[in-house]
Amino acid sequence: MSKKIPTKRQIRNTTIKDMKSLGIYKEEYNPIIDIYVDVFKQYLEAEKLFEESGYQYETTTGAGGTKKSAIVATLENLRKDYLAYSDRLCLNPQSNKKKDDGKGSSAKQESPLERLMRSRK
Repeated sequence: MSKKIPTKRQIRNTTIKDMKSLGIYKEEYNPIIDIYVDVFKQYLEAEKLFEESGYQYETTTGAGGTKKSAIVATLENLRKDYLAYSDRLCLNPQSNKKKDDGKGSSAKQESPLERLMRSRK
């Protein structure tokens, strides 16, 4: 039995919630978040079709040979797009590693309490 695919709204809300918890969400990112949500939704739907096909990886060609099925090629392309957008939105471990080691734009901000404590030394 295949799992239920979340709606675009559910994916979008979860994405924004995750970005907020990572401290990287800005309203200006909404257009790219929308594209990310579309790609992720398409990937989940293609994955479900692949599962329903019995994971048919190859199809027979007119010449009697075999080739990669269209759904597999689609999944591969969507997976690449998904990873690219998740990287841009800092939603995967690799992009967060870059961000956390000071090379990204979201270095940890010093809290007002930390500033106060540092100034009292």
